[in-house]
Formats: sequence, structure tokens, C-alpha cells
Amino acid sequence: MKIGELSKATGTKVETVRYYERIGLLPSPPRTSSNYRSYGPDERQRLAFIRHSRELGFTIEEVRSLLDLSDHPERDCAAADQIASHHLEQVEAKIAQLATLRDELDRIIGRCRGGLAAECRVIEALGNHALCGGAHRSML
Repeated sequence: MKIGELSKATGTKVETVRYYERIGLLPSPPRTSSNYRSYGPDERQRLAFIRHSRELGFTIEEVRSLLDLSDHPERDCAAADQIASHHLEQVEAKIAQLATLRDELDRIIGRCRGGLAAECRVIEALGNHALCGGAHRSML
């Protein structure tokens, strides 16, 4: 299949496919006599793996490591578990940060009484960090 067909089959933009080839996540496929890239089921499966991993938030380097493990099925999968566990810890930390931000925004918005911008509690809190709850300061 050509790059456009691979793109459509996996829901990946053509430029993204080319990018993955440039950085070595996806091997450069053979070319046809008319110089078109020619992808097969292996490339489609690999691209689907990459895409799914990226949708789950894995970094390029984490995907690279997971692909390396996938390419060597005889190796122990402890590294894959370690990568996924570390990623889960990062996701949990991000969720906690977002919850803190949500709570602070909710608090600021709850102080708003409407009226003129000169008396707006939202603008006041954004202009004076001391009026915030403070828990989100480490996220700046």
C-alpha cells in the first residue's frame, strides 16, 4: 500500500508517518519502480502500535524502547512493565496537578460577584497571586 493508504488505514497523518520514518521508529519501506513507498502489513501493524502508544501518552523514547522489546520477543518483559508503570506514575501526578488547578479555578470563579471588571474577583486573583490558595504555585 502507498503512504496515503497506510495513513488512512491507521488514522495517522502522512507527515507523521514520514516523521516516524525519519526518527527511526518506522523503517523506511521499499520503493516501487515509480519511487512510491510500498508498505505492507508489518509496517501497518508497527504504525498502529506506535499510534496507540502515543495516544496513551508514551514519549517517543518510551515508544522506541517498547518497540525494541517488541522486536525481540525472547527478552524479558520487565522493562515494558517498568516503562508502563513509570508512565502511570506520571499520569497520576498530572491528574493530581489538574485537580489542584480545577479546585483553584473553581474557588476563584466562586468569588466572582459579577459587575465591572474593576471589581472582578477573577481578575483580582490573577493579578495578585497572594489571593490564591497557593497549592498550584509549584506548577508554574
